[in-house]
Amino acid sequence: MARILVVGGTGSIGGYTALRLRERGDDVVLGARNPPHSSLLTSFELLRGDFAAGDFSSDRLAGFDAVIFAAANDIRQLPQGLDAAGIVAHYERTNSKAVPQFFRAAREAGISRAAYVGSFYPQAKPELVATDAYVRSRRDADEGARAEAGPDFHVVSLNAPIIVGGARGLMREKHRQLGLMALGARTDGDFAIRGGSNYMSVRSLYEAIIGGLEHGENGRGYLVGDENLTHLDYLKLYFAAAGRSVDLAIRDLNHPILGDATSPAVGRTISYEPEGAEALGYTRDDIARTVTEIVGEVRESLPATVR
Repeated sequence: MARILVVGGTGSIGGYTALRLRERGDDVVLGARNPPHSSLLTSFELLRGDFAAGDFSSDRLAGFDAVIFAAANDIRQLPQGLDAAGIVAHYERTNSKAVPQFFRAAREAGISRAAYVGSFYPQAKPELVATDAYVRSRRDADEGARAEAGPDFHVVSLNAPIIVGGARGLMREKHRQLGLMALGARTDGDFAIRGGSNYMSVRSLYEAIIGGLEHGENGRGYLVGDENLTHLDYLKLYFAAAGRSVDLAIRDLNHPILGDATSPAVGRTISYEPEGAEALGYTRDDIARTVTEIVGEVRESLPATVR
């Protein structure tokens, strides 16, 4: 049994990871700014702090065998009202600088293994680094974390695409809304946006994290993922899981549910062959199963007259 800190452990990826680690017998602690909202996570020990503020010093990190970091900032954590310069400064402070500083503190604390959950953009679309502050900051965070790797500190990055799914009862709101749309309980999102992406289930990402911690190549950043889908084909999976056949038009609008419509990938198709599936041991072709699971959970939450 290992004592493992999951930073970002109250989020969908971190929470799923924490639950799965506890199932296999590990002693898991959540690292987060605030206590978890979900009752699924309230029984975990909490190490409260803000990594971007430098709250996780080497003294506070001492005693852990491993750390999983799933807390880098994206558009969801941007403070309201920032101008363009403020957005750049926020990403530089939280991702470019604070993430490497956290991994340096982890190394100094004597932690032996660490995994950083990163973003696919810098590896899948490296040209965006020059023009997009968010992508540049994720590149800096990834490279800075892995720069701390050494003989006594095993570090890997799992640079992941759009993640689908979560623990039962810990569903992201976006997925719940897509389920409602597929079941006919919401109609304003019955269209698709242009472009496409690689998609990966949270189960596959968890498996990649564990594979990276246990036998990944020290200091490597893996471009992980699963299926390349157009956003149209991704949405169709939800309707198929709901047993509905719907002809979705492609519109040049921001989608009311797909947060990725405002991402650096808008209007683009980002596809690639993922790395490390065999070496890290993670599942492929898992998106349709995951979407079916999401729609089933949403259906159960609806009144019988709506299902």
